[in-house]
Amino acid sequence: MREKIIKTNEHPFTVIYEPLKEGGVNVIFPAIPEICTFGRTLKEAKKMARDALRCYLESALKSGELIMPQKPLKKVVKEKVEVSFSLK
Repeated sequence: MREKIIKTNEHPFTVIYEPLKEGGVNVIFPAIPEICTFGRTLKEAKKMARDALRCYLESALKSGELIMPQKPLKKVVKEKVEVSFSLK
């Protein structure tokens, strides 16, 4: 028997799915840096993202943390950053 999901409160957050060179997909929540997860495929990464967000929000609510809705991102800028450094 499938578990019945009852939506009582929805909390939408922006998620970034980053394909990795070595395989798999890294999941980043810009508004919640405490959350990090991963999936072998994009489909699995999306499932893991929903689960990680749900677990985080449930834990935060149980501990009395105030959960602020994420403000919509107006524009995301993607840029490659390179630096030079030396070890001494």
